[in-house]
Amino acid sequence: MKVVLDTNVLVSGLLKPRSKPAKILRLILQGDMDIIISEHILSEYYEVLKREKFSFEREDIEEIMGIFRSYGIRATALVETPRLPDPDDMPFLEAAMSMQAYALVTGNKKHFPAKNCKGVKVMSPSEFLHHLSK
Repeated sequence: MKVVLDTNVLVSGLLKPRSKPAKILRLILQGDMDIIISEHILSEYYEVLKREKFSFEREDIEEIMGIFRSYGIRATALVETPRLPDPDDMPFLEAAMSMQAYALVTGNKKHFPAKNCKGVKVMSPSEFLHHLSK
């Protein structure tokens, strides 16, 4: 199963080890699920994770980024991607569309209006885990 993780899910999963985002992150890191990445997504992950307010250790950031770079599925570019309210979210939708992701998992579903997502399932971490349990 291939998924795209919005940055907020990654950060939540790292900050709260017993949370639903953490469970999704563990599934990816254990190899039970594939993460779809692109250079834009990796750049955003890295930029956000190194912010002082999160206090993540540099070695931990490098380890996670290394895993994603080594094992993540590289998204291909699309000629045209539908517009979103926040242009910074476009790489996540593009990656999900180009690689036919099972879902784009985000804590900000309102940033991904269904009419703009061309059939991509946009789910909260809770919704995603609920679908997995079925």
